Amino acid sequence: MTATMKPVSRVRRLGYVLPFCFLAQVLWGVPGARALNNGLARTPTMGWLHWERFMCNVDCQEDPDSCISEKLFRQIAELMASDGWKDAGYEYLCIDDCWMAPKRDSQGRLQADPKRFPGGIRRLADYVHSKGLKLGIYADVGNKTCAGFPGSFGYYDIDAKTFAEWGVDLLKFDGCYCDSVKHLADGYKQMSLALNRTGRSIVYSCEWPLYMQPFFKPNYTEIREYCNHWRNFADIYDSWQSIKNILDWTSSNQEKIVPVAGPGGWNDPDMDNNFEVWERPLLNLAWAVAMVNLQEIGGPRAYTISLTSLGQGLACNPDCLITQLLPVKRRLGFYEWTSSLKTQINPTGTVLLRLERASSTASKSFL
Repeated sequence: MTATMKPVSRVRRLGYVLPFCFLAQVLWGVPGARALNNGLARTPTMGWLHWERFMCNVDCQEDPDSCISEKLFRQIAELMASDGWKDAGYEYLCIDDCWMAPKRDSQGRLQADPKRFPGGIRRLADYVHSKGLKLGIYADVGNKTCAGFPGSFGYYDIDAKTFAEWGVDLLKFDGCYCDSVKHLADGYKQMSLALNRTGRSIVYSCEWPLYMQPFFKPNYTEIREYCNHWRNFADIYDSWQSIKNILDWTSSNQEKIVPVAGPGGWNDPDMDNNFEVWERPLLNLAWAVAMVNLQEIGGPRAYTISLTSLGQGLACNPDCLITQLLPVKRRLGFYEWTSSLKTQINPTGTVLLRLERASSTASKSFL
């Protein structure tokens, strides 16, 4: 069946074994390519990011030493300074998703969770700076972050100014909950310009190619004009095989990623993604969607896809019933257009889905 489907062409010391090389970008090839002109990232950015180890742990009552909190980042800052990581060049301490309060404040600004970050991001930034380090923060180009916290869509200037006022030095800008590829690209460009307008030096870390790849070939020359570095792949995990997969992908894609890398703009090899998405229209406005795991070894891998991207944006608009046909037939239920679907796919395996549009009334009656 996949032969007739249309490809869419493709998301201890130091307390723990921490991934300090989260931003150790590689492959600086031809430095003559036009880069984001903010004077930053003249060498590959290096630092520490919380996600691979702590993910979205917000339960500080049950897990006070490992939850996403001001306390955690102050401890990591201490260790980065005292254990020699800062002296070795790892200068960025970066917050990932799940630091925010569930809603913006009365003036439309993002705010840190008041219980987990009682002093706010400004106080944390001051502390990080006192250790000779720089603070990175996380936001999302779409309507929500990947974990469901407030996104920056419609707030790019406000959020850029907020980060500058807090003393933030790096922004990791994710790409969840975008309703179109154009929204994705325009959002990354707008935030780049908004950061520059603040007058503060803020390294801009994009996820642009990662979210573009399942559907279009990334234009790395254009991406470099707006971003200081860019993620190409999905999340890394705790295994040598994960690292090897990243190295394998990097070595096999040098022709397209080496020429654009150099001072001011770098490939970020932290993440690994090796999936293809295929889709085909069926009768009665239904769509068949196949997700293929191209890895040949290892265990099942999670893959998350935004439903807004499927079927030219129509397959699940405004909502749809999703049935998994392979490897085992089962009814997954009703999903809204703006939601995401997460699946587990075996090495060399395929998950085949059928998406049928349904009304909101049908969704409610089913649930």
